Amino acid sequence: MTDKTEAKIITAAMLAIGDELLSGRTRDKNIGHLASALTLQGIDLKEVRIVSDDQDEIVAAINVLRQRYTYVFTSGGIGPTHDDITADAIAVAFGIKIDHDPRAMKLLGDHYASREIEFTTARQRMARIPEGADLISNAVSIAPGFSVDNVHVMAGVPSVFQAMVESLLPTLKGGAKMLSSAVECNHGEGSIGDQLGIIQNQHPQTSIGSYPKFDGNTYTTQIVVRSRNQLQIDQAIADIKTMLNKLG
Repeated sequence: MTDKTEAKIITAAMLAIGDELLSGRTRDKNIGHLASALTLQGIDLKEVRIVSDDQDEIVAAINVLRQRYTYVFTSGGIGPTHDDITADAIAVAFGIKIDHDPRAMKLLGDHYASREIEFTTARQRMARIPEGADLISNAVSIAPGFSVDNVHVMAGVPSVFQAMVESLLPTLKGGAKMLSSAVECNHGEGSIGDQLGIIQNQHPQTSIGSYPKFDGNTYTTQIVVRSRNQLQIDQAIADIKTMLNKLG
């Protein structure tokens, strides 16, 4: 019999795109934001990849990830310059056409007209959207992201990425939310590792993580138990506390 909780698990992957991420010129701020937002939505972020501005690499990654996970989120590569090739790569991955989208052209055209800024050919590149895609609104700089099937394509600039995520999330199906509880332990990981592994095996429906701390003199550990079922968490926590009481 299938567990109803298991059936509600929804997974995701993120593909961060850009040579600047791999060279270290830019430090990614979008992965953490997306992970936190998805957790609140009950969506498990299972994998993150970073690829260069190479169309073949983007296409290959998209075609693997979109088959493996419920949702795929991308960041980067949809701006006005020659190396912004993500939209083209998505079109290739899905085998669909790409052209200037009338909806995006109007959004951007009206935006630049209101600011008395020329709507140049370069700026019009941001209106190139794969055929049949839904637009993702952008309250910061107007230029939209887009969704094709289960792939959601967003900008790399953190403020714009966050605005797009905020716009997109209410349209997505959420799952059962992950719950967690923590126990503070006055022992280092080396003292509890073996027993903690035994407890994990006894509670396979939970995920038990240990996070070491060092105050300059003493090692301690925070033990975190995660599950979608509070009873399963409570049972694992009880066994952990029994273990710690025996250690003293």
